[in-house]
Amino acid sequence: MNTQRLALILSVIAILLTAVNLVVLLSVLPAPVQQVQVARPGPATVSGVASVLRARELQLVDDQGRLRAQIVVLPASTTPDGKPYPETVLLRLIDENGRPGVKIGTSVDGSGMSLAGDSQRADWSGVQILADSTASQVKLTNKDGSIRTIQP
Repeated sequence: MNTQRLALILSVIAILLTAVNLVVLLSVLPAPVQQVQVARPGPATVSGVASVLRARELQLVDDQGRLRAQIVVLPASTTPDGKPYPETVLLRLIDENGRPGVKIGTSVDGSGMSLAGDSQRADWSGVQILADSTASQVKLTNKDGSIRTIQP
């Protein structure tokens, strides 16, 4: 067999193998996923994902529909005894018993963070870190009710 004929046969085989590989590749690729478009103001991004999510509250729920995390802007308010509270931004991470285990909040009066202990108990235990315009402190509370406050 001459070399030109052999080269032609090998070229045809290479083209056929390439075509078969292409068919196999196309058959194993997943189907295109439809994107859900959400109405939003502003320009669209290249990937179709909003670059900004604007809301006054965001809630995450578990498979049973229970609230498990929340980011909320609470409006300014006054307690029944007349104590005013400024607008506050609050992040809560909530355990499966419905009790906030982590709280982080801030307002014009200051900021705070709370890390709760055992969520089964009615008595609170955990750590609080508080800072306002006049002072800052770390407050440690044990399950037995003993409290230790650390201040500069």
